[in-house]
Amino acid sequence: MKKKIRQIFITGLVVTIPIGFTLYVFFFLIGIMDNVLSVIPEKYRPDILFGFHIPGLGVLATITIVFLSGLLAKSYIGDRIVRFGEYLFNNIPVVRSVYVGTKRVVDSVLISNRQNFKKVVLIEFPRPGVYAVALVMGDAPKQVVESLGKPSVSVFVPTTPNPTSGYLVIVPVDELKEIDMGIEDAITFIISCGIVFPTEKKPELTSPRFTV
Repeated sequence: MKKKIRQIFITGLVVTIPIGFTLYVFFFLIGIMDNVLSVIPEKYRPDILFGFHIPGLGVLATITIVFLSGLLAKSYIGDRIVRFGEYLFNNIPVVRSVYVGTKRVVDSVLISNRQNFKKVVLIEFPRPGVYAVALVMGDAPKQVVESLGKPSVSVFVPTTPNPTSGYLVIVPVDELKEIDMGIEDAITFIISCGIVFPTEKKPELTSPRFTV
């Protein structure tokens, strides 16, 4: 009886944890977007006008703001305003670094047609003899390659269980160990702390097969 109860409880965890975590992330994002309404004067906020909180209203406000911003940017006057804003940001020392970096990332993800993650590889990280699953982003900057004197690539090493944070490292091509693992399988493997194995065949760990 104890064994059966334990199995039922574990089954419940298997079902509820993924759903609960997904809902947690979903409502967390909704909460962040609801904060957009805080820019409205307090007496005009929906919570005050209606007398109760309406969850998700900030999502509609965020979508509306983004759409109107895009619509404005498409017009002649809006384009001039955007260019003027970029000019200001590009001439403020500290703000310039944040703005330029963020803009390049957004342009790369939303506008560029190229695949952001190229391959899944193993690299020796954080020390020799210990390997980490990493994602190849692309060729390293020319200045870095010239300094190292060998072909190198930019590699992102995600952290567990949150793969949105991690380390950007430069690795010579001959030190990469390519593995037969898809991007989604790699992310799932990292999020699960290594519990969920990839569905593809086992990776080859003996010799690097990576080519730029």
